[in-house]
Amino acid sequence: MNIVKNLKLISVSTLLALGLIACEKPGPAESVGKKIDTVTDEAGEKMGETTEKIAAAVNDAEITAKVKAAIFAEPGLKTLQISVDTDKGVVTLSGSVDSEQNSDRAESLAGAVAGVKDIENRLVLKPAK
Repeated sequence: MNIVKNLKLISVSTLLALGLIACEKPGPAESVGKKIDTVTDEAGEKMGETTEKIAAAVNDAEITAKVKAAIFAEPGLKTLQISVDTDKGVVTLSGSVDSEQNSDRAESLAGAVAGVKDIENRLVLKPAK
């Protein structure tokens, strides 16, 4: 009788041990789970990059608006043809001014705006009439 009990106990123990060993081997569910994790991680990275690009574009638009407002508020500059463009904090001034002093003033106003990293002054002097 003890032998039968011992055999049953050994059989059950062996089955449990084999079941545990089988659980450690990756099956289809684990493989799919790893793929889902990889795709989720990649999507998260792309969303982060997109969010950064959107924030940079909004920041550039804000800088452009502030530089334009500063130039327009300046009595000697508001009637001149000055275009403002901002890319990654670098402000490009283009168009025409009637004096070197006004070109320098527009550049100075642009440089005073928060977030401006650099200024490319492409303003040209228009001929006096």
